[in-house]
Amino acid sequence: MTVPELDQILIQVTIPLPIPMIFKAFVEEKQLEQWLCDRAVVEPRMGGRYELTFSSLTIPFTTAGTVSRITTDVELGFTWKVPPQFASGLSHPDGSSEVYVRLQESPEGIDVTLEHGGWKDDDNGAEARSWHFHLWEERLETLKSYLVKAAYG
Repeated sequence: MTVPELDQILIQVTIPLPIPMIFKAFVEEKQLEQWLCDRAVVEPRMGGRYELTFSSLTIPFTTAGTVSRITTDVELGFTWKVPPQFASGLSHPDGSSEVYVRLQESPEGIDVTLEHGGWKDDDNGAEARSWHFHLWEERLETLKSYLVKAAYG
């Protein structure tokens, strides 16, 4: 029996920079530590580690995931362990969910689309989804600012 799920988080930002520069910000540890997390351990290959530590959030946690999809300059998928207080809001019993990032050219630059799914269709799932939506929304805007500043000063 499958657990009914809420819609995935779907957020898109457009960044007016080359795709390789944006992709590297998702797979290079030092760059991830500039816009997303406090510490990153990443092995950018299928099955490689994708571990992010958030020690400065109001809810500190480490998400110890693995790379589930990777096509250089196109897409990245990885598993995501939610903070323990949100585990009951996931449809996967091990407390993991799936994040997928896609880069695509558009007239204004590169569209960075992030999807994050696996939210149980109940109050706990809604709370977990909402918390992660706000985290991703804020961090993707930080990514855009970080990259534009790195490119143009």
